Amino acid sequence: MADIVPLRAWRYNRDLVQQLDELTSPLFDVVSEKQRKALYQNPHNSIYLSVPQGSADEAACLLEQWKLTRVLEQDKLPGIYVYYQYFTLPGTHKELCRKGFICHIRAYDWSDRVILRHENTIPKAVNDRIELLEKTLLQVSPTHGLYTDSTHELERYMDEAIQNPLYETEDYQGVRDVLAVIHDAEVIQRFIDTVKTKTIILADGHHRYEASLEFRKKMMSSNTTHTGHEGYNFHLMYLTNTEADDLKILPTHRLICGLAYFNEQEILKKLEPNFIIKPIEDADTINEIIAGKPWAFGLIFKENAYKVRLKPEALATMTWPFPEVVKKLDLTVMHYFIIEKALGISGKEQRQSENILFDRSFSDCLKKVITGAVQLAIITNEVSIEDVKNVCHSGATMPQKSTYFYPKVICGFLFSSIKQDEFQTPPYSRF
Repeated sequence: MADIVPLRAWRYNRDLVQQLDELTSPLFDVVSEKQRKALYQNPHNSIYLSVPQGSADEAACLLEQWKLTRVLEQDKLPGIYVYYQYFTLPGTHKELCRKGFICHIRAYDWSDRVILRHENTIPKAVNDRIELLEKTLLQVSPTHGLYTDSTHELERYMDEAIQNPLYETEDYQGVRDVLAVIHDAEVIQRFIDTVKTKTIILADGHHRYEASLEFRKKMMSSNTTHTGHEGYNFHLMYLTNTEADDLKILPTHRLICGLAYFNEQEILKKLEPNFIIKPIEDADTINEIIAGKPWAFGLIFKENAYKVRLKPEALATMTWPFPEVVKKLDLTVMHYFIIEKALGISGKEQRQSENILFDRSFSDCLKKVITGAVQLAIITNEVSIEDVKNVCHSGATMPQKSTYFYPKVICGFLFSSIKQDEFQTPPYSRF
């Protein structure tokens, strides 16, 4: 179902690779303003291509300059790029490794049901990515896609390739990133054949993928000789197996601030009909107390903390017109029964509400409540990969900020050109 092809990546030249740690950057939608300012200090940092200081036209000029001066050089052979990320999670010393590979994948429309999404996009962010792609014809960082293969057919080839890495760096997350490449045509064909039978779930990068879709439509409409093999038909993606043990989704907690009328006892009174409420002596333990329990949340007020768990019969009273698979999600329960019903922020207002903030760090949430920076922290469990699969296959989407696949892919290891003479493989390649 999913059509992938190898790519001839653009990468930093051999001299610059020696300082690769100083050239990589976080993805455009997670890099902070403080990080940007620091990264801009290096004139060759990848941030200049992903989040340009100036216009998209200026980014395109800079890219051409980097190509002419050989700051970036294109690999001569097409390949599948193996990308491993070694990391640990807070509270444990066990090293995990997320295994995957980077390739070009055909940009399928959502209606094709080959690549499935689990969240909606913001038009402004998509338009920003379209303009940059149109001017540079460069895909600066891969989005993250998921395929399912219980046989782990491709892992043995990836494990072999990673023994001879091109790069090995430590990124801003404290993650060890390792990149290798596979040029063997027979092995590459195995990757193509394996993925061809799969449906892909888009884990991260919805805005960049949608930008590719929109750009493809624009190019198709203006190209009278469109064949489907042009570079603009393809998108750069990092693919990982949902059946791997080291695929991690971290929770994103909700913070409430700036409500004009906010009274702890009134909020608890509104929650009572639908929730079992238990006071917690030590707010530090809330994570452990709710862990693994469906529809269970921690509420941290300035002076008190509570565990609340939805009464099963309450779910039938939800009036939001969602399919059952979405209604049953922890985050849907939170947004409906706590944020709308108890806090008074309607579902229609929540997406744009300035009263709702998001934070992945439990300790940050606790600190912000104690210091009075926010009025309330709502602590939640992580979403399971099975929940993501079920929602995607239903055709629905999840609530805002439902998933945070960790670690994030970094920008700067390789770049993908969809400029036709750079995208097409040489005559001597079977691809």
